Amino acid sequence: MQMPKPDAMVIARKPRIVAALRAVLPDDAVIDDPRETKAYECDALAAYRCMPLAVILPRTTAEVASALKTCAALGVPVVPRGAGTSLAGGSMPSEDAVVLGLARMNSVLEVSYADRAIKVEAGRTNLSVTGAIEGDGWFYAPDPSSQLACAISGNIAMNSGGAHCLKYGVTTNNLLGVTMVTMAGEVVEIGGPYLDAGGLDVLGVICGSEGQLGVVTEAWLKILPKPEGARPVLVAFGSNEVAGACVADIIRAGVLPVAIEFMDRPCIEATEAFCHAGYPDCEALLIIEVEGSNNEIAEQIALIRSIAMRHDPIEFREAQTEDEAKRIWLGRKSAFGAMGQRGDYMCLDGTIPVSELPRVLARIADLSAQFGLEVGNVFHAGDGNMHPLIIYNANKPGDQELCEELGAEILKLCVEVGGCLTGEHGVGIEKRDLMEVQFNAPDLEAQMRVKDVFDPKWLLNAAKVFPLHVSAARREVQ
Repeated sequence: MQMPKPDAMVIARKPRIVAALRAVLPDDAVIDDPRETKAYECDALAAYRCMPLAVILPRTTAEVASALKTCAALGVPVVPRGAGTSLAGGSMPSEDAVVLGLARMNSVLEVSYADRAIKVEAGRTNLSVTGAIEGDGWFYAPDPSSQLACAISGNIAMNSGGAHCLKYGVTTNNLLGVTMVTMAGEVVEIGGPYLDAGGLDVLGVICGSEGQLGVVTEAWLKILPKPEGARPVLVAFGSNEVAGACVADIIRAGVLPVAIEFMDRPCIEATEAFCHAGYPDCEALLIIEVEGSNNEIAEQIALIRSIAMRHDPIEFREAQTEDEAKRIWLGRKSAFGAMGQRGDYMCLDGTIPVSELPRVLARIADLSAQFGLEVGNVFHAGDGNMHPLIIYNANKPGDQELCEELGAEILKLCVEVGGCLTGEHGVGIEKRDLMEVQFNAPDLEAQMRVKDVFDPKWLLNAAKVFPLHVSAARREVQ
């Protein structure tokens, strides 16, 4: 992935820049020793690495504001970073950039069960939001696979989802308000512990903006009472296409499970070797979870069973105990780690209409054969959020480039059938050069004008999202 040429003058001024940051931040909040900044040279798209100029780790919104104001005055690019779990290179630095990490900002600030809202600092991990309230019978719905590690700031930046997004939506459906600091060091409050704040929907612009517009330091999140009960079923099929057709039929019937997850044979085999979940020998399986009272669960599963039987499943397994439910989910929750044992991989996240699942899965198989690289499919089937995992050998010359080329073809296919380039991972650097596949020049210009308003000098995460040749003039303004 090409990155813009770093500003040599900024790099040459590193001692002055570090001194200026230390003047407005606690000494332990500024890291400039290359032995320590190396930990920030990449995110979860680890195939690409670049050492940052420096790293800052503020503890308060006021410190974030002071740091950004200082960097703006010195013309220093800033790359916001939550937990570094981005799979699209969203928090990858450049040589002339300061990484602003939010890991130390992880407190729960306020909880209002009456308003069904919780306010947290944006460096708090996703799973720990639920951890703070589950003892009172509440939870936070978005559940990315990396929820144990990923931060709310990154979830907001990429509009992350998770297995339960079919019923509860993604981050934007569960975000009520933010405290955000602009590149100029101004602190703005958008929304709050209520639905539908007055005025323009600026919150809708912020969520999914990939750190391009400001640094979110605090967030009001919607919380929900825990459901009365939940139960998963596992349905195994003889082909990917048949499993995809079953998903389309379930959605078409108006059933709303809390989750419909898909795994194909490469993923099934990998997870069986990794965690021995006890999955059947099949080409594809669905994990479908429903929730509610016992009567509601029984009614929904009966309908799902009747739909699945039209597709001649190899097995229909309904969890009868908590242990059986955990084993059904075990392989799915272990899938990404398990696939890593098959080799290096790149994880995509194009999104398609559910009705196109059979066609797209068949075409991905054709492309896999054409490029000679194995592709494992594990994804949120209910909302068509694909996660093809392309296996390659990073030590084999040309393999990574071949992997990128195959990935581009799969993402183009998603757009071709009426979908989009990304469902929850973001554009980052991974899909930056494919943006012109989905958007024409006026579309991109309109999006870049929004960034112009918030960050006129293009100092915030400037080498991401937009193709470099399209945004070059803006980045040169600085």
